[in-house]
Amino acid sequence: QVQLVESGGGLVQPGGSLRLSCAASGSTFRSYVMGWYRQAPGKRRDLVATITSGGSSNYADSVKGRFSISRDNAKNTVDLQMNSLKPEDTAVYYCNTQTVPGGRYYWGQGTQVTVSS
Repeated sequence: QVQLVESGGGLVQPGGSLRLSCAASGSTFRSYVMGWYRQAPGKRRDLVATITSGGSSNYADSVKGRFSISRDNAKNTVDLQMNSLKPEDTAVYYCNTQTVPGGRYYWGQGTQVTVSS
């Protein structure tokens, strides 16, 4: 069974930075793809960024140039460095992984990010 635990969320002022971390346990070594999603109350859960086991990354247009995703396959971790944060970045951020192509998706419990002055 796969378990994901996010950390690093909190309150930050506009223009500030946060680094989110996700620790995976279980059968997750070189998991096919890992990513970050975010969701505001009553809103759709949207993709933020993904990264494959080979290191190829993809970003939502809204975060390109500001966020950076990285992973450590040996440690089974994936991080999201968030810079130049905006109030519209406020959401619960969820870690996600698909361990093999066509397999099920696993989700963490989420961590709150609030961008406000």
